[in-house]
Amino acid sequence: MAVNKCIKYLLFFFNLLFWLSGCIILGVSIYLKVSKGGNVITDESLPGIDLLIAVGVIIMVLGFLGCCGAIKENRCLLILFFASLLLIFILLLAAGILGAVGESKVKDWVKERLQKFLPLSRQPQNVRNDLEKLQEELKCCGLVNGVSDWDVTPASCRCTPTESDCDSTGVYNTSCSSQIVRLLEKNMEVVIGIAFAIAILLIAGMVFSMILYCQIGKENATTA
Repeated sequence: MAVNKCIKYLLFFFNLLFWLSGCIILGVSIYLKVSKGGNVITDESLPGIDLLIAVGVIIMVLGFLGCCGAIKENRCLLILFFASLLLIFILLLAAGILGAVGESKVKDWVKERLQKFLPLSRQPQNVRNDLEKLQEELKCCGLVNGVSDWDVTPASCRCTPTESDCDSTGVYNTSCSSQIVRLLEKNMEVVIGIAFAIAILLIAGMVFSMILYCQIGKENATTA
């Protein structure tokens, strides 16, 4: 039984796109990592860039394995590729379940990560500057406890009564940790959609690689 060329080249181009997407993710994440616009506070509460770098590297390696296994009809590389995709799929499924179950704990996790910056008066100037930028962008004040996190209320905490989350003293009454949690919840649907698309790609990759693996095995058996 000959190897189905359609399956073979379909798997090859699938993995080529997989590899290219890994290159793009890695390149963008490295750019974000080294760019001067980084913020100490958001890096601590949303450590997503380092995760993106790891994801980009893993996707590149898997794409390379899949391309080599398909074009060379190498069963060892194909089964390694299949096992890697299966592992990632299981981890993605577990992460989704944990995310759904522990959604209420996100706020506590963010606060715990940001507690290390308190009291703010003891932090270096660059950390305080980053927090003031964050306060201006998110319209919040303080990290965890609100304005009480500051010894002296900075100008970035000031607001006008017409603004939302502005108290009677002219200061934002929402902490930045709460605003960060709101952003996470707001973008959760997008994250779920991306995870669902990745899961479909993983399943397709596993199906194609296993079909090709079995066809190569049958061809080797008939020619032996």
